[in-house]
Amino acid sequence: MVSRLAAFAGCSLRAHLRCALIPAFLLAAPALADEPLHLVIRDHKFVPERLEVPAGIKFKLLVKNEGDSAAEFESFELNREKVVNAGQEITVFLGPLDPGEYQFIDDFHQETKGTLVAK
Repeated sequence: MVSRLAAFAGCSLRAHLRCALIPAFLLAAPALADEPLHLVIRDHKFVPERLEVPAGIKFKLLVKNEGDSAAEFESFELNREKVVNAGQEITVFLGPLDPGEYQFIDDFHQETKGTLVAK
C-alpha cells in the first residue's frame, strides 16, 4: 500500500522519507542571531573591552579597525585569527558558545585585550 502511494506521487518511498527528515535536521541546526554585534579597534583598544554575546546560537561579529595600522583579532579559545587592515571591517562568525568568558587580543599589539561574555 505504501509503495503504491509513493508510486502514485511519482516518487520513491526513500525520497519521501528523505523529505520528511529534512525539517528535523534544520530544526537541530543552531540558530543565527538576528543582528550582528559590533566591535571597534580604536587607539589600540577594543571598544567595548567586554562584549556580551548570545550563548547557544551562532552570531556575526563585525570588527572595525579605526586605527592607522593593521590589527589582528585573535582568540585561541575561539579558534579565530583574522587581520583587520587600517580603516577596514571584517566579519567573524562565531558560536554557538557555551556560557562563559572568552578572551581575545590584537596579536599585533598584545596589550590590546578584550573579552566576549556568552550568556
